[in-house]
Amino acid sequence: MFSSSYSNLPPLPHRIFLLLTVVWAGSLWTVGYMVAPTLFSVLPSREMAGMIAGHLFRTEAILGITVGVLQLVLCNVMIRRGAQRYRTLRWIVLAMLVCVLAGYFGVQPFMEGLKVRAQALNLGVSESPFKGQFGMLHGVSSVIYLVQSILALVLVWRAAAPRSAGE
Repeated sequence: MFSSSYSNLPPLPHRIFLLLTVVWAGSLWTVGYMVAPTLFSVLPSREMAGMIAGHLFRTEAILGITVGVLQLVLCNVMIRRGAQRYRTLRWIVLAMLVCVLAGYFGVQPFMEGLKVRAQALNLGVSESPFKGQFGMLHGVSSVIYLVQSILALVLVWRAAAPRSAGE
């Protein structure tokens, strides 16, 4: 009786995968679409808001890399167990990881470099000659973040779908 009620539950790797999906997607959406805009609307200077938002996005990137790698491992475990739906989920996770890496290691260092150059002139980046370049890079970074956010939605949707026979 006890074992039959537990045999209907999803396997532990699937539950852990779901938990990690919720943590990653939830933090991604919360930081990017609630916390960061609030900082810019509430704090007295854009530079202060940008500095705090930058720290939050750095933490978000570290979380994304950590969770993404763990999810790739779990996908491989589930694929070896015969859960074919994890082949698609693995590609979504990989695409999200590429977004994190492109944004954090690709675009962010250039943005940081422009901030440093502006500070060398005793200016905030928004008052510096680098404002246009920074704005363009910020736009690229925002598009990458939006793509990652949409991928997170797809990941939540697909990962939470009921399992079909044989999974």
